[in-house]
Amino acid sequence: MQGKFITFEGIDGSGKSTQLRLLAEKLRARGVDVVTTCQPGGTPLGRRLREAFLETEENVAPMAELLLFAADRAQHVEFLIKPALRENRVVISDRYADATFAYQGAGRGFPEDTVNQAIELATGGLIPDLTLFFDISIDTAVGRMRARDQRQAKPNRMDFESGEFYARVRDAYLRLAERDKDRFFVIDAEGSVEQIHSQVMTSVYDLLSGYLTVR
Repeated sequence: MQGKFITFEGIDGSGKSTQLRLLAEKLRARGVDVVTTCQPGGTPLGRRLREAFLETEENVAPMAELLLFAADRAQHVEFLIKPALRENRVVISDRYADATFAYQGAGRGFPEDTVNQAIELATGGLIPDLTLFFDISIDTAVGRMRARDQRQAKPNRMDFESGEFYARVRDAYLRLAERDKDRFFVIDAEGSVEQIHSQVMTSVYDLLSGYLTVR
């Protein structure tokens, strides 16, 4: 049996990273072999690329940003995701190709054809079995990001984006979810951690039911 590939998507501050951790803990407790990762940064090369992109103080050309994320994703797919899936493991990634469509496409204004070409080259056509989109209002997201920034010693480049930027990103995610209803599950991320976790478990149950009963 081929492994399963689940991706978590959402604008910054949506709480997806917390929910990914909770899901992985719950599945491991039930005997599921889970690999968790993130993009950018899921491989040694990706971690260096992430650091270079997020912590640099120089201006980054939009095309350089698009290609940097594509390079990270190509490395990630080839050396982490595909091998894990061949081993029948469940891979859960904090962001994947949909983030490029939303952030670099809608956020930076690249034409859809250009973004899709970059995605195809980087992924080799690998599509998640399930994508959870954590949807929150821009006001809530900005409030969470500000609270996070106060706890962090050093902000990253994405912390300086405008509310208008994140509105474009959110709208792009919602268009993707409407376009691909069979793959996307939209999570209402405005509630408590427990309420959101319940939605997550509901969304993954059918996909992973075989793992939960066999393992």
